[in-house]
Amino acid sequence: MKLLNYIAGLVLAARAASMVIGGRDIIIDRDSVGLQDIVTFDEHSIKVYGERLYMFSGEFHPYRLPVTDLFLDVFQKIKSLGFNCVSFYVDWALLEGQPGTYSAEGIFALEPFFEAAKEAGIYLLARPGPYINAEVSGGGFPGWLQRVQGQLRTRNAEFLAATDIYMANVGAAIAKAQITNGGPIILVQPENEYTGASGPVEGGYPDPVYFAYIKKQLKDAGIVVPLISNDASPKGTFAPGSTWNGTQEANVDIYGHDAYPVGFDCANPTVWPDNGLPTNYHEVHETQSPSTLFSLVEFQGGAFDPWGGLGFAQCSELVNHEFERVYYKNNFASGATFFNIYMIYYWLTCAVGGTNWGNLGHAGGYTSYDYGSSIAENREIYREKYSEVKLQANFMKVSPALLTASVDPAAVGVHTDSDSITTTPLFGNGSATNFYIVRHADYRQTTPTTYKMNVKTSQGTVTIPQIDGELTLSGRDSKFHVTDYDLGETTLLYSSAEIFTWKKFEDKTVLVVYGGPGEQHELSVISQSVPKQIEGSDVVTKVSNGSVALNWKVSTTRQVAQVGDLFIYMLDRNTAYNLWVPDFFRDDAWGAYTSNIEDRTSVIVQAGYLIRTVYINGPALHLTGDVNATTPIKVIGAPSSVRSLHFNDLKLEITADPVTGEWTSTIPYTLPEIVLPDLTTLDWKYIDSLPEISPGYDDSLWTVASKTNSTNPYQLRTPTSLFGSDYGYHTGVLVFRGSFVAAGNESTFAIQTQGGSAFGSSVWLNSTYIGSWTGNDKSTNYNSTYTLPNLAAGKTYVFTVVVDNMGLDENWIVGPDEMKHPRGILSYDLSGRPSTTITWKLTGNLGGEEYIDKARGPLNEGGLYAERQGFTQPHPPNHNWISLSPSTGSDKPGVSFYQAFFPLDLPKNYDIPLSFAFGNGTTSSGATANYRAQLYVNGYQYGKYVNNVGPQSVFSVTQGVLNYHGTNWVGLLVWGQEGEGVGVSGFSLEAGVPVWTSIKEPKNVPTPDYRAREGAY
Repeated sequence: MKLLNYIAGLVLAARAASMVIGGRDIIIDRDSVGLQDIVTFDEHSIKVYGERLYMFSGEFHPYRLPVTDLFLDVFQKIKSLGFNCVSFYVDWALLEGQPGTYSAEGIFALEPFFEAAKEAGIYLLARPGPYINAEVSGGGFPGWLQRVQGQLRTRNAEFLAATDIYMANVGAAIAKAQITNGGPIILVQPENEYTGASGPVEGGYPDPVYFAYIKKQLKDAGIVVPLISNDASPKGTFAPGSTWNGTQEANVDIYGHDAYPVGFDCANPTVWPDNGLPTNYHEVHETQSPSTLFSLVEFQGGAFDPWGGLGFAQCSELVNHEFERVYYKNNFASGATFFNIYMIYYWLTCAVGGTNWGNLGHAGGYTSYDYGSSIAENREIYREKYSEVKLQANFMKVSPALLTASVDPAAVGVHTDSDSITTTPLFGNGSATNFYIVRHADYRQTTPTTYKMNVKTSQGTVTIPQIDGELTLSGRDSKFHVTDYDLGETTLLYSSAEIFTWKKFEDKTVLVVYGGPGEQHELSVISQSVPKQIEGSDVVTKVSNGSVALNWKVSTTRQVAQVGDLFIYMLDRNTAYNLWVPDFFRDDAWGAYTSNIEDRTSVIVQAGYLIRTVYINGPALHLTGDVNATTPIKVIGAPSSVRSLHFNDLKLEITADPVTGEWTSTIPYTLPEIVLPDLTTLDWKYIDSLPEISPGYDDSLWTVASKTNSTNPYQLRTPTSLFGSDYGYHTGVLVFRGSFVAAGNESTFAIQTQGGSAFGSSVWLNSTYIGSWTGNDKSTNYNSTYTLPNLAAGKTYVFTVVVDNMGLDENWIVGPDEMKHPRGILSYDLSGRPSTTITWKLTGNLGGEEYIDKARGPLNEGGLYAERQGFTQPHPPNHNWISLSPSTGSDKPGVSFYQAFFPLDLPKNYDIPLSFAFGNGTTSSGATANYRAQLYVNGYQYGKYVNNVGPQSVFSVTQGVLNYHGTNWVGLLVWGQEGEGVGVSGFSLEAGVPVWTSIKEPKNVPTPDYRAREGAY
């Protein structure tokens, strides 16, 4: 009734709005008016505490990194890029695994994520759903929604009621962390990519009643910051001022959309699609949502890779540094001022990526979610794309004129002398500064083009370069050229070289520009001063009409020139990659967040791998960061109050340049000794994890498959439902037992099983193995027909069917309810007998929705015997188990559980990535072995390996899940799917490059030991 009353009470009248476009703030009646005044916005940008900010953001999913103490590490690596924001999803399936019971404790608590963001100085965009997609099981929907008869993501009362508990609780947690309460959250997104529909949809599509309901849930929970949307593509859905079915009630405060312009073809990483550069973004935005800033809420930062794919290394190449230069700068040319990269970190996958540990992922992807992102799954930042986007983000931080600039039409041959160059001008709107973004007319071009630039300046039209040479645009490149660029008390008349950053220090201003190898560049400064070359010898100068022009050719030798109080550092791009601009912490409302209100908020540091933070303690300047080799360090702009330099509390000997004041030193690095166990020599214990096929097995405690109806839209083709989720089993392996009395004439058994991409299934008749579907990358279900041995009339037989659930499908398209695609047995036929001949029982994880392991969550365990018993946890009762190594393995098909423990004592103060690796398993005849394995580390499922499908064979496990200073328990569930059995070859523990780090060593996550489980079978 509450829901019906709400729907009946929707306001259908459009809200009045007034707006003035063209550089001035707008006034429009919005839901959040009067609720808070800290986060505001207009058609140009977001403002925090009244200051305009370019919101450079990256996606980071906390649930993919269960070690909460490492959140700060990732946030600092994002902050060091020059970013000021992170977007994050919340996975409903992990927080309400049991209907009606919301649990966000331990590794699933949101508060540590919020606290780490605040400490790092990162704003947050919260995206709680309820639907999130995100390549997670069910798209974030808990499996029990398969039993909700109503259509998902619609106004259906049963579905909406199912979301209430989650949305009220997660909304309240987010509300407490809003910036109005001292937290980091400045934006909230209702729903996710509510853009596509197919077939009949209850309430129609798009449905403002449904979307308004989700908005109201958030507002009822206390959300007062602006609401932003993310159309999957620019459709204008629920944009401010638009009307849908006569109402504006569903409209968000800020309209945004997503884009993945090169797609996900990691098999062809060098191929960019025809007409794939979105050059119409600005015009579309002005049509759809002119009253709000242009927001790209998800823009491609990598690509997901499917089962059977080629691996994330190729995805990283597909969306590489060249992609960033062309596509990201095209977004800037379109006027985007909120820009979120998906992903920036994935734990074990793409952009900061992550790991689909504990059956977290959907069926379309494997354990790693590295995504080819800027920060690798194991948190390493060696990828060039990290450095490239750092150059861009730092430029945005110091270029506030971009936030109000007017986008002019792109043109070929107007601003340059080349028909191969397209230029998009962004003209100052309340500012004298202009920006010209150049790219190849054929943006896919891989060869360089030379050109000269014609620009308007405060001193008239100028052709660049004036002194000598031509400019060069390398293949798959794009550049920012600027005119009348404000450097505080100095004006940069023009520059063809790109700006990394500029800072006004106590006695000087420093400008850092860069270019590609061998490029000719020129800049000019409005000044009456005589230029001086401080470093290098290749700069040609020209003084005329109150300006000083500098012309040089880029080389690995840096050039430094002085014009009055301005010091100009001219670098090659690779040198610029090693620069960092850490912000000092402020003692006002900004705290650790970046603000450019004050002139001197940072120092400029050249120091290799990573600089995290800067602070002053007495007369000492302290830098924190990471190094992986002995590293030269330079500091520009050290305050006059400091006399010494410390890195990670190590005092460094410094040399000060008498002209620039720059400090020079060296950070020493000692390669630590790392001792890892040889996993093949561990004292492995073995137990059969498929006792169900043993004679006399007792299945009296199993769930009876008694449901003759299913709310699942997939029509039953069996007498009773054999869908796991109908009985509360939503994750991991499902096991079925079908009993029948033989007539003696049965010759075949046909069965259709479904588990998602790369799934497998195996069938036994009593103790006799009769066959397997071993899986491939494409088949989500499979029909198998097996020949039976001669059966004795009147004798009772039992089929044991094992079905791998690779995760539930996502529900991206509204209407078909694809999340409800069942897992289990779709149909079967025992030759010559009616279907009712067989009576079935089934099991999944022990307890189903009343899951046992609260610390590791509702998805971590499946239905195999070792999992149901809890043997995958530390200290199982293995004293009477057989001593057997997984490398030796079993000589027959089935499921084996191998368990061992080993100590680690790794050097402290180092970040040492560790991974478990599987060799290329083969049979005795040399063929690829058909087997699948699950890796458990201290009770956490950290790898799902399918030997015959791949591609993943290396599984990163982070410190905190692994105890780096104590005992670790490793378990392998190995499912052999062929008659000759299987051994696991080449199983090893490997270390990456150790990094000396300032990050505090993480505490170990909760790893409850084995305890006998009541009712376990």
